Amino acid sequence: METRAWRIKLKPGSLERVRQWAAELTRRQAEALDTLRDETVWLECFFLERTEEGEYLIAVMCAEDFEQSRAAVEHSLHSIDAYHQQFKKDTWQSGERLEQLVNLDRLDERC
Repeated sequence: METRAWRIKLKPGSLERVRQWAAELTRRQAEALDTLRDETVWLECFFLERTEEGEYLIAVMCAEDFEQSRAAVEHSLHSIDAYHQQFKKDTWQSGERLEQLVNLDRLDERC
């Protein structure tokens, strides 16, 4: 299991669209969870950060295999994945992977 995080700078004026996307993912939670299963993702969280330089999403994912995850996204037939890809084009200005310093979890204890 591997955990990764990203800091994604949002395009100016896109916050309303970001909130719509979050509401849509919540509304379509069952479909979103199906895609996570296909992607070997166990956890996906997004947080909003506001700074003087702009607004950012902080994304955290925990997956069994990020290469398999990427491949699953590229070949997905789930309409929610197409929705998410369009959301990214509409709202993401840039992004960077964050350096992981500590990763403590108990996920294996649940199995």
